[in-house]
Amino acid sequence: MKKISMHRFSVAPMMDWTDRHCRSFMRLLTRRAVLYTEMLHARAVIHGKREQLLGFSSGQSPLVLQLGGSEPDELAQAARIGADYGYDEINLNVGCPSERVQSGNFGAALMLEPDLTSRLVEAMREAVAIPVTVKCRIGVDEQDIEKDLDRFIDKVANAGCEHFVVHARKAWLSGLSPKNNREVPPLDYDRVYLLKQRRTDLQISINGGIETLEQCTLHGEQVDGTMLGRAAYHNPFILALVDYQIYRDEDLSLTRAQVVEAMVPYIERELVNGVRLSSITRHMMGLYLNEPGARYWRQHLSVEACKDGAGVSVVLDAMALVERIREEAVCRVS
Repeated sequence: MKKISMHRFSVAPMMDWTDRHCRSFMRLLTRRAVLYTEMLHARAVIHGKREQLLGFSSGQSPLVLQLGGSEPDELAQAARIGADYGYDEINLNVGCPSERVQSGNFGAALMLEPDLTSRLVEAMREAVAIPVTVKCRIGVDEQDIEKDLDRFIDKVANAGCEHFVVHARKAWLSGLSPKNNREVPPLDYDRVYLLKQRRTDLQISINGGIETLEQCTLHGEQVDGTMLGRAAYHNPFILALVDYQIYRDEDLSLTRAQVVEAMVPYIERELVNGVRLSSITRHMMGLYLNEPGARYWRQHLSVEACKDGAGVSVVLDAMALVERIREEAVCRVS
């Protein structure tokens, strides 16, 4: 039987989305999925408000800190800080195509510089005892996705990287926005499959355009793991079946109402610490996606959670009404 990797399923690092509140919510839905932070620049980790950037509640593991940067010493120091905070792994972003990362010569721009990327990985590996991994594209701009991707992977693997998460699209560093770079370049899953066939010694995960757990299962027959991004964020309840369908665990998933109730202690603690309710509930908007009452759930949280002094009752009241709407819908059908 094929060994099931820890990285069999993961939720992608997403800027402005996968913060500590989002991850606490997602962890209630799945015990096994690997979660990632937003990409944090190494300098922000070194010089910024570390607890605000890196702090996380207990129970979020397995958890990966994704870093951006192009200076070996900075990335090594940031990786060391992340390891001290208790992250399970450090991931180097070599896939983001935004103008900001291009101007700083990091993110997807590093695919043009495999020698530099290798030095970055080597520096981080020397700094920490936990794994250092890379998330990249199949290429950028006019690169040959056969020769150039193989050259990049081989060079970085020689520096000690054993796990690559490959977004199965090219990135275009000029002419396309970050949003369009997620949608316009064609997907080429077969290229990632071929990479795994050629480098069976490496852990290869696939990312890009994957929307269902059924698709994850199919990809899992070809590579070691799959990564969901926006599909998991917009429809988070998909994560409730991950442990059972992907990792073959006993099905211990919670209902939507149980997930809300399980979030209450976390919300109460964060409110005491001065966090606004809306900073947490914005990640919960999709919990009832495609369910009766979903529109009310979103509207109530959007309006009420933003008010000064909004407390946990906002969430519980919305849940109670949505659950009544769902029960009434079931009665009408039966």
